[in-house]
Amino acid sequence: MELYELVLDFFYKNKGKYIPLKEIASNLNISESEIIKTLQKLEEQEYKIDFAEDLGYRLEETPNLLLPYEIKRDLKTDFIGKKIYYFSEVDSTNDVAKELAENGAENGTLVIAQTQRRGKGRDGKKWISPLGGVWMSIILRPTIKPEKAPQLTLVTGVAVAETLKKQTGLNVKIKWPNDILIDDKKVCGILTEAHAKYNTLEYVIVGIGIDVNMDMELFPQELRRGATSIKEELEMEVYYVELVQRFLERFEELYLEFNADQFPEILRKWRKYSKTIGSYVEVHKRLGKIVRGEAVGINKQGALILELDDGTLRKVFSGECIHLN
Repeated sequence: MELYELVLDFFYKNKGKYIPLKEIASNLNISESEIIKTLQKLEEQEYKIDFAEDLGYRLEETPNLLLPYEIKRDLKTDFIGKKIYYFSEVDSTNDVAKELAENGAENGTLVIAQTQRRGKGRDGKKWISPLGGVWMSIILRPTIKPEKAPQLTLVTGVAVAETLKKQTGLNVKIKWPNDILIDDKKVCGILTEAHAKYNTLEYVIVGIGIDVNMDMELFPQELRRGATSIKEELEMEVYYVELVQRFLERFEELYLEFNADQFPEILRKWRKYSKTIGSYVEVHKRLGKIVRGEAVGINKQGALILELDDGTLRKVFSGECIHLN
C-alpha cells in the first residue's frame, strides 16, 4: 500500500475519532512530518480532514470521486478491479487500456477517468464524457475464440442493467446491441474492442460510459431528448464508488459464467431486459444500408433476428438500431 492508503486505512479503522499526530505516526511507524505531507495530499484529493488542537486529526468526509483506494477498499472481486489506473482526464479510457494491454497488463485491470476528451462510441462516433459520469474500461484476457468476443457486449449489458436496477430501482432496459436505457432514454453505452493475432484472441477491452451525476444542461441540445442521467431520474446525487463496486462484482460473476460456457443463461437474462425485442426497428449498417423489421429475437451468437415486412427472417450482427415504435 502507498503511504496515503495506509493513513486512510488507519482513519477508516478509527472512524469518527480524533487521533493525535503522534499516535498516527507511532502506529504506522512513519515520521510526523511525512504524516503531515500525506494529510495535505489527501486534502488536495478533496478528503476533508478536521483538526482539533487538543485532540488531533479526524477524517470528516470522503470525496465523491472514483479514487482507486476507495474502489478497492470494499470491493468483493477476485481479479476485476484489483489493479486500477485512475486519471482526472484522458483522451479515451479504451485507448489507455489498449496501450496497457499491449504492454502485458493483467486480466481484470481497470482504467477509470473523471472526464474524456475524445470518448468513443460505436463506429468511431464521439462519446460526450464530461464531469459527472463514470468512464471506465476493463482489460480482459478470455480463453475464447475471436468470433465470440462480441458476446461480451451482451454480458456487460446484463451486468450494467442488473446493477442499475438493483441500486436505483429505476425502469432499466437494454437496447441492442450496446445501449442501456432508463424510460427510453440512453444512460449508458458499451464499446467492446477485441485484438486477435493469428486467429487467437489476445485481449478484449470493454469500455463502459454511464451518465451518473450529469447535469443534462451540459449535453448539446440535440442530445437532451434522448439521453438522461441517474441523478436526473432520481433527483439526487449518487455515490459513484458504491455503484462501480457493485457493477464490477456483478460483471465478474457474469464473466466467469461466460467463460464457463453459460452464455445461453446470460442471454436469457439479456432478453428479460430487452427493449428491442418486440419493437419495430431499423438497423443502419455500413455503406448506408438500412434494414427494417420487427425484432423478434436474438440468437446465441448475439445477432438480432428481424422479421422483415415480407415475412422473411434476417440475422443482423451489427449496426445502429433505432426503435420506430
